[in-house]
Amino acid sequence: MTINIPYRAPDELPAVLPVFPLPKALLLPRGQLPLNIFEPRYLAMVDDAMKGSRLIGMIQPDPEAPARDATPLCAVGCAGRITQLAETGDGRYMVTLTGVARFKVVEEITATTSYRQCQVDFTPYLVDFSPRAGEEEVDRDGVLRTLREFAETNNLQIDWSSVHEAPNEALVNALSMMSPFGVKEKQALLEATDLKVRADVLVAITEFELARGRSATTALQ
Repeated sequence: MTINIPYRAPDELPAVLPVFPLPKALLLPRGQLPLNIFEPRYLAMVDDAMKGSRLIGMIQPDPEAPARDATPLCAVGCAGRITQLAETGDGRYMVTLTGVARFKVVEEITATTSYRQCQVDFTPYLVDFSPRAGEEEVDRDGVLRTLREFAETNNLQIDWSSVHEAPNEALVNALSMMSPFGVKEKQALLEATDLKVRADVLVAITEFELARGRSATTALQ
């Protein structure tokens, strides 16, 4: 989805973002992430974002970091702009975030809000500000071949016409966001340096899951 404000550089984005920690929720530049918002603190976060930049930082809790008073966060997240918002009538918001750019967490700030906020740095991910950058380097055939095998193994229904029509960035990022993998795998996809590396990581993770499934099947025979 295109957005009304085309962010072209890190200095067009705020240095402090409200963050929404959510495990296995992956947002990537120009990808779309639907969210069902119902906790009061995140309802407040959406309200405040709509009054300002409309930007929210999606980030995963870090399962390997030492426990603290607040759940530790991963070092990298992705800013998303609220591009759709609907009220449900029962106190919830149905929100769609469209990914803008990834960020590194500089530090979590002491906030008076009920939701958490972080100082962030977008400069490590300048590539995110160039739509479809690096598409020509993606091994599209490898991605599609692995997707087909994964779909057949898991009896998934795929709209192949839409898949074949999608440009490489949309294809790789959508598959990464929809993939049924864990926190560590989703974080690896998020932190991939560029689109080619993300596609390679996606194929490697999927092939590993396929191999593990075959091994489990063999062990049961």
